[in-house]
Amino acid sequence: MNEDKPEIAALLKAMAESPRRDNSTYHKAMAEARQAFEDAETALGGPLQVKTKTKLTRKGRYVVKWTFSRAD
Repeated sequence: MNEDKPEIAALLKAMAESPRRDNSTYHKAMAEARQAFEDAETALGGPLQVKTKTKLTRKGRYVVKWTFSRAD
């Protein structure tokens, strides 16, 4: 086990020194998703059922379509 520690220390050091990914776009999208669920629940008056469709367009856009309906 002692011979593994320098390798682990080097790995941890490399991870600590690597640049961090910018997650601001992810956080913005998740906030918008939460707001969409809340708005749909308010508009439809209760628990929801959600269907999703996804596709990759020719222009390289990844499109996600959500369809909300009341859960029966």
